[in-house]
Order: sequence, then C-alpha cells, then structure tokens
Amino acid sequence: MAKQDYYELLGVARNASEAELKKAYRRLAMKYHPDRNPDDKTAEEKFKEAKEAYDVLSDARKRAAYDQFGHAGVDAAAAGAGAGAYSGFRGANFSDIFDDVFGDIFGTRAGRTPTYRGADLRYDLDLSLEDAVRGSTVKIRIPTLVGCGVCGGSGAKKGTSPVTCPTCGGDGQVRMQQGFFSIQQTCPRCRGRGSIIAEPCPTCHGRGRVQESKTLSVKIPAGVDSGDRIRLSGEGEAGEHGGPPGDLYVQVRVKPHPIFAREGNDLLCEMPIGFITAALGGEVEAPTLEGAIQLKVPAGTQTGKLFRLRGKGVRSVQGGEPGDLLCRVVVETPVDLDDRQKDLLRQFGESLGEHRAAHSPRERGWFDSVKKFFEDLKL
Repeated sequence: MAKQDYYELLGVARNASEAELKKAYRRLAMKYHPDRNPDDKTAEEKFKEAKEAYDVLSDARKRAAYDQFGHAGVDAAAAGAGAGAYSGFRGANFSDIFDDVFGDIFGTRAGRTPTYRGADLRYDLDLSLEDAVRGSTVKIRIPTLVGCGVCGGSGAKKGTSPVTCPTCGGDGQVRMQQGFFSIQQTCPRCRGRGSIIAEPCPTCHGRGRVQESKTLSVKIPAGVDSGDRIRLSGEGEAGEHGGPPGDLYVQVRVKPHPIFAREGNDLLCEMPIGFITAALGGEVEAPTLEGAIQLKVPAGTQTGKLFRLRGKGVRSVQGGEPGDLLCRVVVETPVDLDDRQKDLLRQFGESLGEHRAAHSPRERGWFDSVKKFFEDLKL
C-alpha cells in the first residue's frame, strides 16, 4: 500500500517551520502512543507513521531528499540503516513523550538541569512634579539576587560541576511500581533537576545566586504621572541554574507640590489676591513651572474666577500638545488692621449708602435666595 504523504500525515503545510512540525508531531504522539492505547494495533501503527514522518521532516538533509524525490528519496537511507531504523516504538516509554511535549515549557528535559526565570522586582520611585514633567535621570539602589560570580551560577564548587543524580539517572523522575500500576513522580533526591551538587560552592552554598545591592540609572521620560510604570528588562533577580533574569518595574509616584496640583495634562493652582486688587483690577505675578509671569486681573474679580494660561501645563509622555495652567483666584480679606484702617473701611462702607447692594451683586442674590427659601417653608 502506498505511503501517505508525510506533510499530510502530520497535518502541516509543505513550508512548515521546525516548530510547527514539532507541535504537530507532539499532538499525534500524545494521541496514539501505545502506552495510552494498549492492544490497539491501529493506534500503534499511526504512532509509527507519525514518528517516521517527523524523523524525516525534522532532518534538513532527509527533508530535502523527500521534497525532491518523495518516499524514494528516503527509503534508501532507511534501508541502509537496517530494519531498526523506525522500529522500537512499542518499547518506548510514555514518559519520554511527556518530557518531549512539556519539557520546553518547564525546562525539565531528561539529563538536563532545569532552569527557572528569576523573579520580577518592583521599586517605588518618588519624584518631584518638576522631574516628572521635564523628565530626568535618577539613580536607584535595589537589593536583589545576582548570579554567583565564583561558580558562574552553577552552585558547584569552583573546578567541579553538578553530577548526574544516581537515584533517577538524570531523568529527574523515578518510577514506582504499585501492583499493576506504575507511578512516576519527581525524584526526591534531586527534586526533578536530574543532577546533584556533590561539592557546593562555599560562596553561594550551592544556590547559584547571592544577595547583593546594585545601583541603576533610570531614565524618566518627560510627562510621567503617578501610576506610570517603567520596565527595565533583565534587571530583576537572576534565574536559577543559569536561567534568564527577571525584570525590574519602577513604579512612579509624584510627590505633592506646594503650589500646583495635576489633573491629566493640566496644572491647577490657587492664586490669592488682595481685595483692593480684586476691586480695582491690576497685575499680579502668576506662577508657572518655567517661572513667574504677569497676569492682568480685571476690576471686580471675585473668588473662584479661573484664569486659563494656554500651553503652561504638562506635555503627555505620549507627546502631543501640552495642557493648560488653571489659576483659581481667592480674594483675601485683610487681617490685623489698626484703628485708622478700620475707620477708613467703615467710612468706605458708609459711602456705599443705599447703593451697597448694587456693589455686591452676589451677596444680594444670595440673601434673596435665602429669603425665598424661608418663605417657601411657611407655605
């Protein structure tokens, strides 16, 4: 009977990558492995076919021959290798397939010490509003685990190396027989690593990592705000057994400012002015992050009036136009008056006479509202 096309058998395109071939093979191997399908000749045959197809297509030389000549291009090589070239499937252990399928995920291939990515770290950085708006470079010092420089992260004494675990033979797994059942579990001696450290490094005591503090320069982009996070790739804890390091996340927290508050890209501030300036009008100094500017206050300005200074706010970290500065006026009542000043104010009040309400429209409106409120209560 003619053999099925290897690409069709695995369910992949003819230009499939090595990763796609492996994924397809793993799926079929898990499905048809004889250990999962005892006494099922059809499943065993499908397993053999999948293994044969993967063995050919995963080998660049065999794949090229197959692509050019089909099965004839690889049959000769198979024959030359003897009858055992694609035999021995029945004796294969299901744990081997399990390791092949999941080993890349957990880094636990038989005979290899597993590696683990280091933990990510977080650093809370307090910034002044000025540094957050303009951007800056700050130095931070963080405690972390780094790879041991003496043993190179292996955990073994200098001049030695980890040895194969005698309990599991480097598999990281041991098999226990209980009646008709065979149970596989993590090796209790090497804890799944497949190797043990006979002579631990005296510096890191076999851990492969040591505690240190390191100083880093962190570039703060202009426009950051509280809650923003800056990622420093590879600056977290060192991985175990030579694994990749984690990342460091710098969490920004902008400290309260004595003058300004920030809302999005806008800045807000309260600007107290004397009641004389508010009544007669004039110029006052308004603060901005670039320095003071002169602001013209019209006569009759009341508390709560907002002056908007275009473009004097914050430019977002994503760019674009800067926000505005909103100055809210607070009219300040004079304090600590002497007798003469008090007398002058009384004279000023008397000078308003019967037209006093006309000079205080908000006061008159408020009292009218209060009067109406009490009248409505009597109804």
